[in-house]
Amino acid sequence: MRSVRESGAAMAGTMRVVGFRENLPVGDPSCLIDAEVPIPRATGRDLLVRVKAVSVNPVDVKERMSRPAGGELQILGYDAAGVVEAVGDEAGLFRVGDEVYYAGSIARSGSNAEFQLVDERLVGRKPYILDFAEAAAMPLTAITAWETLHDRFRLTKDSEGTLVVVGAAGGVGSMMLQLARRLCPDLTLIGTASRAKSRVWAEEMGAQHVVDHHGDLAAAVLAVSPEGVDYILSPYSAANLEAYQKMLKPGGQVTAIDDPHGLDISGLKSKSLTWHWEFVFTRPLYAPHDTTHHDLLNVVAELVDGQQARSTLTQRMRPINAATLREAHATLERSGTIGKVVVEGW
Repeated sequence: MRSVRESGAAMAGTMRVVGFRENLPVGDPSCLIDAEVPIPRATGRDLLVRVKAVSVNPVDVKERMSRPAGGELQILGYDAAGVVEAVGDEAGLFRVGDEVYYAGSIARSGSNAEFQLVDERLVGRKPYILDFAEAAAMPLTAITAWETLHDRFRLTKDSEGTLVVVGAAGGVGSMMLQLARRLCPDLTLIGTASRAKSRVWAEEMGAQHVVDHHGDLAAAVLAVSPEGVDYILSPYSAANLEAYQKMLKPGGQVTAIDDPHGLDISGLKSKSLTWHWEFVFTRPLYAPHDTTHHDLLNVVAELVDGQQARSTLTQRMRPINAATLREAHATLERSGTIGKVVVEGW
């Protein structure tokens, strides 16, 4: 194993990155650009990771269009898998050469770079049976699903009830179904999907029932669960709020992962319904010493290696450069994506 000093010396120079300097639509060739910047040095609890693959998430698209840039290069990317190249002088969870995966922090430079600094407390060991692209598809959605189940809904392995996963074939929906099936086996899982292949995917991920979310969503869900449901994962809140009020049992709960502007949830009061927000970067931003992401990503890796969960990768692109990432962003903006889009290789 190389020392921190030796590793840092070996990493001197520049690295390729993909970023943006102004907020532009995906059809503009300048919305994402190739650039070179100095390779950063690992200190403290940081790891310097050689990035092998990155997945693209809705947060990437949102940040590309809304994060203030002011002409400064902004590097996106919140899912990655790679190899530890150097460790900070206070790091102790990983060694040089370890294969890892993580979602990182929205407050730091992103993973669309040959090398990335990431706090080791946000990093898990890569599942052994997955390649880097398959692993890169998982961290952000696994963390979102885990925190929704355990931190928002407070569910355990003995919990019962009915959980509706809206958009069940998407990245978060796919992981929610898998983790709920393994971690809360007595839950009844209802997924929503509108296309035949999306329905098949949701069933493969663990949904016991799949209903069409186009049309009368509440009627479709209540046809399966006439007494109502206990929990809803919501990536499309504004369009479905009225349906949620109808199909939830008194005391039921919603966890929203989107950003519905001006949402009026006062109608939830009559049933004493609870509305939660789930934001995957809350812990990195407000509890930087917390090791929950490290711990849960390791548990997910064990589930994958034990063939109790699988990667949600459905589309590979290469190489990692501005042109490919523009294509990946465009794919997400068209919506209807099943699973995750991953870009691999420099």
